[in-house]
Amino acid sequence: MFRRLALAALAPAAAVMFFAAPAEAATPVTTLQAGIAELTNAQRKSHGCGAVTVNANITRAARAHSVWMAKTGTFSHAGSGGSTFSARVKAAGYQRPGGENIAWGYRSADAVVQAWMKSPGHRANILNCKFKTVGVGAAYAANGAAYFTQDFGF
Repeated sequence: MFRRLALAALAPAAAVMFFAAPAEAATPVTTLQAGIAELTNAQRKSHGCGAVTVNANITRAARAHSVWMAKTGTFSHAGSGGSTFSARVKAAGYQRPGGENIAWGYRSADAVVQAWMKSPGHRANILNCKFKTVGVGAAYAANGAAYFTQDFGF
């Protein structure tokens, strides 16, 4: 009897596995991060600003914030323990933080940057010609949602 129930329980699961469409593979976070930095510089160039250089310390702060948002399901500029982006960037070793953009749920670097460019505050950060450095962090939540943080420095 137990064997029949076990087989009966497995049959629908096997059918779902066999007939389900394959899930779209998630883009690696390093690819997303590099793409966002590249597209940010393309926007800056087309609007007369110099390129920002990727900074490892700022990237570490941005990545840690994205990981925290993904783990907690929180979407906020305030981070772990109520930390500000400025405090996180300084704690990571960069002493001149400038601005922060965050996003979640987008599936590509292009989609994130396009969304930021449509938002006045995010656009202002991207096109602030005084910013010289950037760090981008991306992380996936357990449900597959992507969280993004872009921190700028002077």
